[in-house]
Amino acid sequence: MALLVKEKIVKLALIGATGRTGTHVLAAALGRGHDVTALVRDPDKLDSRTRAAVRVVVGDATEPEALTDLLTGVDAVVSALGPTSKEGDLHTRTADALIAIMARTGPRRFVGVSGAGIDVPGDRKSAANKVISALIQLLGGAVVKDKPAEYAAWAASDLDWTLVRPPRLVDGPASTRPLEHDAHRSTRSTKITRADLGGFLIDVVERDLHPRQAPFVATPRA
Repeated sequence: MALLVKEKIVKLALIGATGRTGTHVLAAALGRGHDVTALVRDPDKLDSRTRAAVRVVVGDATEPEALTDLLTGVDAVVSALGPTSKEGDLHTRTADALIAIMARTGPRRFVGVSGAGIDVPGDRKSAANKVISALIQLLGGAVVKDKPAEYAAWAASDLDWTLVRPPRLVDGPASTRPLEHDAHRSTRSTKITRADLGGFLIDVVERDLHPRQAPFVATPRA
């Protein structure tokens, strides 16, 4: 696979741009000079300056027509979709729709957000994190079950995907120190700021980090 370094990334498709994490992804992408096409349900949630800086596609993340428009001519897809109790299988349905289009017409690179509570082959979680993951999977309901199904869909594809597994999301500024991240070893820190997560998603695309893996990532402890 060709390395997608920052200088070669020209066009990014962003899903979930108006969410609590998506706003940070969008800011990071624009701040680094990328050309962004954003899929949104309500364009009025973008301020006028942002709207002028991006190409906006109005639609749903599971709609083939909207996704085809979104993905036309882009180099990579970044999704910051968050969980929603109203659509317990949203991530799996989105993955299925994206995979079908990406396999047919491209692009091949996808970076999305999963959760630290899911298990993937090769994991080396700490004892405490194993217990936490088991509780999340037991008590989390449909939204939690959606995450392993989403992972299975991407893993079964031949695309170049990365599903980032953050721990507890919090508000706060981006860290000035390198983030903790590893493909299989759980992080020592148990939280990450949304600003750090947003920046990391763009790092993954720019530096081609963790292809076909589901890395853990966290804001380093103070």
